[in-house]
Amino acid sequence: MPVTLSLQRSLRLGLLLAGAGLLSACAGLSGSSPGTATGFTLSSPGRADNAMLAQPYAGKNPKNPNCVGENLSPALAWTRAPAGTRSFAIVMDDQAGRAGLGVNHWTAYGIAASVTGLAEGEASAPSSKLVMGKNTLDMSYLGPCPPRGNAPQHYVYTLIATSLAPDALPPGLSKAELMEALKGKALGAASLVLRYAH
Repeated sequence: MPVTLSLQRSLRLGLLLAGAGLLSACAGLSGSSPGTATGFTLSSPGRADNAMLAQPYAGKNPKNPNCVGENLSPALAWTRAPAGTRSFAIVMDDQAGRAGLGVNHWTAYGIAASVTGLAEGEASAPSSKLVMGKNTLDMSYLGPCPPRGNAPQHYVYTLIATSLAPDALPPGLSKAELMEALKGKALGAASLVLRYAH
């Protein structure tokens, strides 16, 4: 039975409207707006996620022949923190370090919600923007120190938005102590991976 011109137009209009509705729904699922955890991002300006770091960013430790750098921390920037954020905490981990037991290279917190990044070198030197914890080696900050000849090691930076005031926690907390203190206070997180090998 032939389809009338009027029916064809109705079918086409229905398909167009259904397609528009589907596109709108998809945009709502993938889109993000300021102040929501889904849009929270962490980056290192001028670098892509998973980028290789140059030697100056490697750790510096005379006791470890794998720490041959200048201990320069990379610049970091973040956007769209979750609503209600009062401060940030950050950790840097090498999950493959110590033969897979993991190494925490940096633990810091008390970063005010108004701060949107750290300059190059700011994490590896005293800064008024953050409270330093202690890493696996009881140091404030240590850049990458992978074994020579290994494939590029992955260093994961995790920024945590919290409901704590910037001065809520004392200096010198380990990563485990920080995570305990953040239970019920974490609002969202963003992460970045940078790699290093020598």
